[in-house]
Amino acid sequence: MADSRSVDPRFAHLGRDLLITPFFQATEWDLLDLITHPRGTVYRDEQVDLEIAEGPGCLQQALVLRLLTPRGCMSDLAHPDYGSRLHLLIGEIDGAVTRARAKAYVLEALAMERRLDKILAVDVLPAADGAGDRLLISANVLPKGATDPISLGLEVAL
Repeated sequence: MADSRSVDPRFAHLGRDLLITPFFQATEWDLLDLITHPRGTVYRDEQVDLEIAEGPGCLQQALVLRLLTPRGCMSDLAHPDYGSRLHLLIGEIDGAVTRARAKAYVLEALAMERRLDKILAVDVLPAADGAGDRLLISANVLPKGATDPISLGLEVAL
């Protein structure tokens, strides 16, 4: 990473990482990849650097990744509680009970993130097309040491 920017000191505790979730939204793991940007003049041999997520953006990305990761799958790496239980909703039918479970799973996963001061809102809605096979999840949270909330979005297939 050739990016020499430094994170705003007020948000340094939120971290810095490689960017893989543009717009801090995701639908599934296989669509996530490292993001690049051109460096200098771009010619035939394009030179690029890896983008970074820092401060609040780093936390937004970390939360999306936590929600996408099935809880327990990182046990072998000494992180048995990392992730969420959203994967348990696969095969369920959309309805009030399923949406309530999804919200509970999101709240549970977000509560494990020590960089958060407060969970302000979690909304779980059916996908706009009405097919009943996906849920749209949005959350607003307040990072520790921040006055402005951050938002994230996730689409979960049932």
